[in-house]
Amino acid sequence: MPWFKNLIKISTTILNQPSSKSITPFASPPLTQFFLQFTKDYSTNICSKHAGLEPTKTDQKPRIVVLGSGWAGCRLMKDIDTNIYDVVCVSPRNHMVFTPLLASTCVGTLEFRSVTEHIGRIQPAISREPSSYFFLANCTGIDFDKHMVQCQTVTEGVETLEPRNFNISYDKLVIASGAQALTFGIKGVKEHATFLREVYHAQEIRRKLLLNLMISDVPGVTEEEKRRLLHCVVVGGGPTGVEFSGELSDFILRDVHQRYSHVKDYIRVTLIEANEILSSFDDRLRVYATKQLTKSGVRLVRGLVQDVQPEKIILSDGTDVPYGLLVWSTGVGPSPFVNSLDIPKAKGRIGIDEWLRVPSVQDVFSIGDCSGFLESTGKQVLPALAQVAEQQGKYLASMINRMGKEGGGHANSANNINLGNPFIYKHLGSMATIGRYKALVDLRESKEAKGVSIAGFTSLLVWRSAYLTRVVSWRNRFYVLINWLTTLIFGRDISRI
Repeated sequence: MPWFKNLIKISTTILNQPSSKSITPFASPPLTQFFLQFTKDYSTNICSKHAGLEPTKTDQKPRIVVLGSGWAGCRLMKDIDTNIYDVVCVSPRNHMVFTPLLASTCVGTLEFRSVTEHIGRIQPAISREPSSYFFLANCTGIDFDKHMVQCQTVTEGVETLEPRNFNISYDKLVIASGAQALTFGIKGVKEHATFLREVYHAQEIRRKLLLNLMISDVPGVTEEEKRRLLHCVVVGGGPTGVEFSGELSDFILRDVHQRYSHVKDYIRVTLIEANEILSSFDDRLRVYATKQLTKSGVRLVRGLVQDVQPEKIILSDGTDVPYGLLVWSTGVGPSPFVNSLDIPKAKGRIGIDEWLRVPSVQDVFSIGDCSGFLESTGKQVLPALAQVAEQQGKYLASMINRMGKEGGGHANSANNINLGNPFIYKHLGSMATIGRYKALVDLRESKEAKGVSIAGFTSLLVWRSAYLTRVVSWRNRFYVLINWLTTLIFGRDISRI
């Protein structure tokens, strides 16, 4: 109650005042002194007690804690049986991002709400059940012996709020914290480049693109400055870099040439890759992608970035490349949080066994981009793909549900539970769009295997149909379909930032 909290605060302040001989004769009566001392002890106990979720009791549902809200974590939470478990999710974002479609939001092909899904929609128990929660926070540490994670609330950009620390006890812990963009230690990347992994990254790209178009049209801007402002440089020739380059070239050909006629001859796109673009795809598809990107105006440059400066990048051969927008898409690597964990690693990732367990600790699992098979399993570390994360999340949810049904849901109670068959990843193929209503579909199980690989407009239909069925909710499927049809008929609109 507010009045009682204020009374505690006032009484504590009075007790903490320095003593003075001049006020000794006016000491409080014994009953008043007792009450003030009681409130002081009460307030001290509240402040010293570390807030958090206590360990579950045997008559309560066991608690599964999921660190992360990416593909792996959300797929797992979607399938967890909430009649068996309470679900607690800890993540610095309260939604899942449908990353394969993120590049389309940068130029207005899709709107941002089309590629996000709130955690409460993915697992309704988090919004409805009294003992299931979502916490907007980062995990700062894990005490594996005590079955407890230490967390700190996310308050970035809010100067008036101090971050709060709290603990969560777990019965089962799933680490699905993902990975971070690789910079290879190149100076200036974090300060001047924009990544493409989160919605706010896409919003920043859209904002910069629109701002540069506006500024370049202002009287007095030199020809050289205009060419720099409207030079969009993409570093990284993987699927994300190629898809963004294709979307951007489409936007330039269809929309910039119509709506920004004063600067249409200045805007251009350069894609820089150290080796071959789309290296995991079939050779025939790579040649096709190179031809189509070049035809749509994308300049392909093979080279290594040595330094990134505010208005230009420097390649290893000494070439200067001025830019107005720099998008960095060179793959992912372990995050600082994963590096801080004192557990065995597999190529920098959290080491797991065939059942996705962290074998060195009890009741801990890891899935998604942050995990990799230990060398002792005889399996290779799987690529950082959405389909890997989704399959792992689905498999682990089924296994944990089975544990709970057999009485192994609580901490340290699953030692004698049969885990069933180990996880086996099945590669479903690779897809990428390259702009101008064309895409690539490679259905081979591996780079060396034989299989179906197609390109062109038919591939685009397959690409969009496949992703349309993977969007989590029917609401988002409707948004995506309407956005695509609107773009097809009326073109893109990036005016809404």
